[in-house]
Amino acid sequence: MVPHLNAPQNLQGLSPAGQLSLVHWPHQCEVIRDRIEHIDWTPPRPEPLYTPTGLEMKPSYQSAGEGTVIYLTEEANKDSGFVYSRVRGLSPSKQILHENGDNTLIFEARFESGNLQKVVKVNEFEYQLTLRTDLYTSKYTQWYYFQVSNTQAGMPYRFTIVNFSKPNSLYKRGMRPLLYSEADAKKHNVGWRRTGNEIKYYRNSAGRGGRQYFSLTWTFQFPHNRDTCYFAHCYPYTYSNLQDYLVSISKDPVKSKFCKIHVLCHSLARNIVYVLTITNPHEGDKDTKRKAVILTARVHPGETNSSWIMKGFLDYILGNSGNAQVLRDNFVFKVIPMLNPDGVIVGNHRCSLAGQDLNRKYKSNLKEFYPSIWYTRNMIKRVMEERDIILYCDLHGHNRKKNVFVYGCERKQQAKAPTLHPRVFPLLLSKICPDKFSFPDCRFKVQKSKEGTGRVVMWKMGISNSYTLEASICGSKLGQRQSTHFNTKDLESVGHHFCDALLDYCVPNMKYYLCLKEHEEMVKQQAKLNSEGLNSDVLDRDSSSQTSDSSDSCDLVAPQLKLGTKNKPKTSGEHFHRIAKERSYEGKNAQGIETFQELDPVGRALRDFPMVLKVFMKSHLCPRSQKKVL
Repeated sequence: MVPHLNAPQNLQGLSPAGQLSLVHWPHQCEVIRDRIEHIDWTPPRPEPLYTPTGLEMKPSYQSAGEGTVIYLTEEANKDSGFVYSRVRGLSPSKQILHENGDNTLIFEARFESGNLQKVVKVNEFEYQLTLRTDLYTSKYTQWYYFQVSNTQAGMPYRFTIVNFSKPNSLYKRGMRPLLYSEADAKKHNVGWRRTGNEIKYYRNSAGRGGRQYFSLTWTFQFPHNRDTCYFAHCYPYTYSNLQDYLVSISKDPVKSKFCKIHVLCHSLARNIVYVLTITNPHEGDKDTKRKAVILTARVHPGETNSSWIMKGFLDYILGNSGNAQVLRDNFVFKVIPMLNPDGVIVGNHRCSLAGQDLNRKYKSNLKEFYPSIWYTRNMIKRVMEERDIILYCDLHGHNRKKNVFVYGCERKQQAKAPTLHPRVFPLLLSKICPDKFSFPDCRFKVQKSKEGTGRVVMWKMGISNSYTLEASICGSKLGQRQSTHFNTKDLESVGHHFCDALLDYCVPNMKYYLCLKEHEEMVKQQAKLNSEGLNSDVLDRDSSSQTSDSSDSCDLVAPQLKLGTKNKPKTSGEHFHRIAKERSYEGKNAQGIETFQELDPVGRALRDFPMVLKVFMKSHLCPRSQKKVL
């Protein structure tokens, strides 16, 4: 039976770190005893995308009875739904489908976040692989992560995964699979790196019942004999990785003072969903003046890059830099780093153990089926009763587009009030991170099919700056990073830049006002085009023709932070003033042109700055003392 989930009266703090070590699996899943660990490593230079030659092969699909099955695990999906969990599930030693002296590769994926259902040996160095669908569903095959041993160095191997369901893929645009060698990690301290040649993504003949499947094939050579290697769709980040990170925070005598780790709820399988509250200690009722920022990640288990962005964000906000101190002094951060731990553990791509996409369930009241979503929404409602929420962002990975970008929410009338516009924050982020973040890729229209997502539901609850941040599984097509893959440090840097943009957004400075003016120019251009009867959309280039389906009304909250000296020591205002003066933008856009050069030259902006500042101060409720500081 599924244990009944009671709403906690108060979130309880974590007991000693030993509590973090338990990982619960559905009882049907076989799980090997070994815990898989990988070292952190960054390639010395960005890894290039694969360039097709036009000579790539399309291996034919091997139907049942052809080839030799050497790996097979289907037990977990034989049941119609989740029943109960246990700490490690069944624990076999290893699946034995191999003879001594045989050079056949040995496959394994029955470990945390692993996904591989079946392997057929086609010939001596060629293997056909089938991925497991998300548990208790018949679809969602995208994420893969598996182990290979008994390798031979220098031999031309070919792997072909035959049951992808999406017709479009970044593998068509140069993305390469990831390879990790235990021998390289031990001998040379080298971790995950891109691999593969003759990469081809194509439609195959495996479709049945009206469903069409697609294959990914690639060739490669193992670096060492008798090595143990791993392949993955993106850099793995498991539930155990998160728990290790939280243990390090709880044991740190400094970080544990301003980062409190609580239990938000338990998942269907009884895994803990953690929520972090991050803010500097306060005196008396001063904390009630601080605005809140909400961040969540890993609602989709296969989008592991979102966890690396979250790690970068937490590293920054928990650091000892002056900017981190300012952010903690003036905000309360509520962070849920892993919304779907069950899906992460079993190696799903999109769903929870309820067999549903949790990012379509934010309107649901079925607490027992979607506990992490129900408790997240209600936690945010409680926060909104206590303080203003300046920003909500859910971190994701994107499997069809390059770059980093956001989806936001807006109404047409917001074009008349640019200081309240949800485009300003991503525009700032694009200036800070010009080689990764693409503002033209951002979208702000609310589609009917997305009304159950966290972004739209939180927006309708009254959070005007409500975003989904999408990071490509592949890489960038901007600036110096054009045609290269993202690595883990690139993803972590996006989390760092998110904090920088938040500081610029809430501590108005030159960069902020320049972004406002740039946005005003966009609005003027759009108005001019509309008056001339043209269809071009400057504010939402290449966007869907669908208009917003939202009819709800909610008050728009001004994004600026009310900077008063009553809420903080005297030095805080001075620090804000210094930050506002020092934080100036020096980046370039995707074409290498200095930002604002075309729409608003820097000289003109400097000339207009006193006037803009005066208008801004008159139009916002800001304490007189802070006007003097600014």
